[in-house]
Amino acid sequence: MNESYPPGTPESEEKASVVQEGRAQSASKNVASESPGWERAALEKLALAAIAEQRSARRWKSFVRLAWLAFFVFLVWALMYRGAPSTDKSLPHTAVIEIKGEIASGADASAEFVVAAMRAAFEDDGAQAVVLLINSPGGSPVQAGIINDEIHRLKTRYKKPVYAVVEESCASAAYYIAAASDRIFVDKASIVGSIGVLMDGFGFTGLMDKLGVERRLMTAGENKGFLDPFSPQTEKQRAFAQAMLDQIHKQFIDAVKAGRGKRLKDNPELFSGLFWTGQQAIELGLADQLGNLDFVAREIVKAEDLVDYTRRDNVAERLVKKFGAAMGEGAVRALKSIPAIR
Repeated sequence: MNESYPPGTPESEEKASVVQEGRAQSASKNVASESPGWERAALEKLALAAIAEQRSARRWKSFVRLAWLAFFVFLVWALMYRGAPSTDKSLPHTAVIEIKGEIASGADASAEFVVAAMRAAFEDDGAQAVVLLINSPGGSPVQAGIINDEIHRLKTRYKKPVYAVVEESCASAAYYIAAASDRIFVDKASIVGSIGVLMDGFGFTGLMDKLGVERRLMTAGENKGFLDPFSPQTEKQRAFAQAMLDQIHKQFIDAVKAGRGKRLKDNPELFSGLFWTGQQAIELGLADQLGNLDFVAREIVKAEDLVDYTRRDNVAERLVKKFGAAMGEGAVRALKSIPAIR
């Protein structure tokens, strides 16, 4: 039986307090009863998220493995594949060998590649002549000397003419090679010459003194470190280096004179390291006449079909070199001085 009390009396206030306490206990019981379900839901969400993350990691790992597999398959394919000339080599044609970029060991214009290409061209009965298509600022005198000697040997053995066709540049070591050809064709604006040798580097001894830095270089042999950029260079060492450069320069000059002969004009600046335009080179006897590759094939060789014998690195070899030996070679060249004809 519900009893009602007038508001404001002690009995009514006591009843209200009991009702509120009962409601609070009921709400607490409801929360307690629902609490285990909430925790279970949260755990399920965490478990599902972990599973999804593991699946994503597995898919990514599988993708990476497949990508590496595809890369190695492509690498093997590229190493095995070599492009063949599109023209039938048994028919009369003009053999073309490109000499482009720096002439150096390991480069496309290395003696290894150029000599291999020349031998293939000379041995081919269909090749009526060999044309060296040159666009190079120069490079190693050793590589150029090897190619020069091989041109003379192959010409004598196979009795085939060799022509050099210059595009933008045929300077220094590139001209060392061109001088061995029977005739040199240029564009009127080509850069030709630069018959000289250089050895470049830096010296930091003065800067080190100002900074208070001491170079501690230990060698066995008093001249072992004379090209070290952080050590002073004596007059004796300088004279030794100059004598070496002069000797290489003389080898270069002798090769040019042997190849060009009486076509060279008597000019005191000819072997000074200067370079000239194609038109000036003709006047000095460094080149023979104006002409491009198509002109030489059509008018000189009389075989318009061109077959490219150039030996190049394929894509896979370039990738290997790019991430391998080329980096080490660049670091060595940054610290050492190497004689170069350029």
